[in-house]
Amino acid sequence: MRGCAIAFDIDHTLAIDNKLERIAFLRLLEAVDAEGGAPLGTLDQETTAIDVLLERQRSGAFSIDEAVRRFVVERGVAQAQPFVLRFREIALSLVDEIIVPLPGVSRMLAELREQDVATAALSNGWSPLQQRKAERSGFAGPVLASSDIGAAKPDPRAFTALVETLGLPADRIWYVGDNPHSDVVGAKAAGLRAAWYNAEGRAYPKDLVPPDAQITNICDVIGLIASPVVR
Repeated sequence: MRGCAIAFDIDHTLAIDNKLERIAFLRLLEAVDAEGGAPLGTLDQETTAIDVLLERQRSGAFSIDEAVRRFVVERGVAQAQPFVLRFREIALSLVDEIIVPLPGVSRMLAELREQDVATAALSNGWSPLQQRKAERSGFAGPVLASSDIGAAKPDPRAFTALVETLGLPADRIWYVGDNPHSDVVGAKAAGLRAAWYNAEGRAYPKDLVPPDAQITNICDVIGLIASPVVR
C-alpha cells in the first residue's frame, strides 16, 4: 500500500519492558520504609497489588502520579508528592538497563526510513517514559502517550490523535500492536488498518473484530507497505 504510514505500539511490539514500572514501585518501597511506611504484605502480595494499580492506571482510570500517591498513602505515608518525583526518577533511570528492543526491530525501522515511510508510536503510558522506551528501541518518530492525549487505547480519541499527527487519512495508516483489544479493535474502530503482532503463536479471540493482517515477525511490517486490504 503506497503512500501509507506505519504506527506502532511500544511495549511488546518494539521492545520488552520487563515490568519496568513494577520494579520502580518495588524500589520505591525503600523510600516508603525510610519515611515510616510499611509494605501491605508479602512480596507476592505487593507485586499483585502493584500490578492491579498499574492496570487501572494504564486503562485511563487515573494518572501515573495519582497511582504513586495512592501507593504511598496506602502504605502509611501522608506526604506523597516527593514520592511522585522519586518514582519518575527511578523509572526513567531503569530504561537503559531494563528495556530490551525486540530482535529485528532495528533492521525493520532502518528499512522504513530508507523507504521514507512516515512512522509514529502510540502507547498507553506516560511521558517521558514512553518516549525513552521508544528511543531505546531505536525509534525516532513522534511518540504519543495516553497521559498527554487524555485518552487511552482502545478509545478512538487516542487513535484520532495519531491520525492527526501523521497527517494521512486513517485508512492509509497501519497500526501494529500485540494486544487484540486495545490495539486491533481500537485501531479498527477509528478507521485505521490493524496488524496484529502475534510473536507467541496465540489464537486470536473469536469474539473480537479480526485484524487486517497478522504478523509473527516484526520485520514482516515491511510487507504491509505494499499490501492492499480487502474490506
